[in-house]
Amino acid sequence: MSAPVLDLSLVPPLGDPRPQPVPEVHLTTLDSGLRVAVVPRAGVPLVELRLRVPFAAASARTAAAHVARTSVLTGAVLLGTQAHDQVQIAQLLQAEGAEMSVSADPDRLLLGTTMLPSGLPAVLAVLAELLTAPTYPAGPVAAEKARVAERIAIARSQPGVVARTALATRRYGVHPYAVQLPETEQVQALTPAALRKLHRERVLPAGSTLVLVGDVDPAAATDAVAAALSGWTGTGAAVDAPPLPATPAGPLQLVDRPGAVQSNLRIGGPAPGRRDPELPAVRLASTVYGGYFSSRLVENIRERRGYTYSPRSSVDHLQAGSSFLVEADVATEVTGPALLETQYELGRIALLPVTEAELEAARRYLLGTTALATATHAGLASTLSALVGSGLPAEWLTEHQAALAATTLDEVTAAARRWLHPAGLTTVVVGDAERVADQLEALGPVQR
Repeated sequence: MSAPVLDLSLVPPLGDPRPQPVPEVHLTTLDSGLRVAVVPRAGVPLVELRLRVPFAAASARTAAAHVARTSVLTGAVLLGTQAHDQVQIAQLLQAEGAEMSVSADPDRLLLGTTMLPSGLPAVLAVLAELLTAPTYPAGPVAAEKARVAERIAIARSQPGVVARTALATRRYGVHPYAVQLPETEQVQALTPAALRKLHRERVLPAGSTLVLVGDVDPAAATDAVAAALSGWTGTGAAVDAPPLPATPAGPLQLVDRPGAVQSNLRIGGPAPGRRDPELPAVRLASTVYGGYFSSRLVENIRERRGYTYSPRSSVDHLQAGSSFLVEADVATEVTGPALLETQYELGRIALLPVTEAELEAARRYLLGTTALATATHAGLASTLSALVGSGLPAEWLTEHQAALAATTLDEVTAAARRWLHPAGLTTVVVGDAERVADQLEALGPVQR
C-alpha cells in the first residue's frame, strides 16, 4: 500500500513576519562607569542577569599569556571570596534558584545567571563578592589549572578545533585574535598571585555592562545594582582589541592529520560589522548560500552529493571586526570534490543573482529566528548584552529587522559579489595530507 500524497495546496501560506518590538530598556551609567540596562518583562517569574566586562588582550605580544590566564580565571573566580568558600557561594546562589556561569571570548568576560525575582539582592551580593573580593586559593587554583590543561589537551586533539585555530592564525596573523587556545605550559605556570593581579587590573566597572531582563521594577533594580556594587571600583580603563590587520587570502593551507577519515574544510573572510548598512544584505546572501537547511550549499553537498552532514555558513561578530565563515566536515575520499562544490557555490552566488523565492525564504528565516532568539528572557538578555556591550542601542534590533525586510535583490547581489567571492576568502583544510593533497592541488596552489 503506497503512502498518501500530501496535497500542498491544503497547507496555508505563511503569514507576514511580525515586526520586531523595541524592548523597553532603562539604561543608566553609574558613577563607577558601569552601564546598567534593565528590561522589565512580566509573565515569567524569573530574572536573567548578564555582566560583560571588557577583557581583550591588549597586543599580540601579550595575547598568549592573557589567554592562558583568562582560561583559568573563568573557573577560578568562583573558588572563593574573603567571606565565603566555593561551596558556600554555590549554596547562596542555589537558595535563590541561581547558578553563576563564567566564560570568556576574545573580547569579553561574561558572568551570567538566572534567578527568582525575590533573589535579586542576594545574587547581587554574591556577584559583588566575586568582583571585589575573590581569593584565588592555592589548592583549588592548582586543581583548576589541571582541569584546564586537560581540557586544552582534549581540544587540541579535535580536528574541528585544529581547523578553527589554523584559520584564525592564517587570517589574523599577529593580531590577538589569532591565539585561540593557550599553551598548557603557560597554564601550569600560573600562580594565584598572577590571577589576583589580572583580576585587579582588568575586572573593572568602566566599560562594563550589566543587563537584567525579567519581572523587575526598573528603578528598584537599578538602585539594587548601584547599592550592591558600590564597592566595585577601579582606576583602570577598558581594553579593547586593536584593529584587525589587512591580510591577503593567500593559497589554501593544508594541515596534516595522518590517518584522518574526515577532512575539515574551513573558509573565512571579512564581513561588515553591526553598524555597516551592508550587513543585512550580507546576512541574507550568507543564508541563501549556506545559512540554513534550505540553502544552496546544503542542497548541493549534503542532499544531492552526500559529501557531508551539516555544512553551514554564518556571519560572526567580534569587537575588532566581523567575519563570514563556512564550515564543512567531509569524508577524506571526497575532500577535493567537496571543496570544489563549496567554492562553486561561492562563485555562483557572487556572480549570479539569487532568485526572488530564495531571497524571500532567507528573509523569513532570519526574521523568524531573530524573533525567536529574543522571545525568551534569556535570549533577550544575551542579545542585549552583546549589543549594549558593543555600544549599540536596543533600537538596533528593530532597525536591523526593518533593514532585512527592505533589502532588495540588487543589494544582496552586490553584497555577495563584494564579500563572498572565493578569491577574497582564506581556506584551510585539516586532513590526511597523503590522501588529499593531490585532490586539493588539482584545484590550485596548496601550502603546508
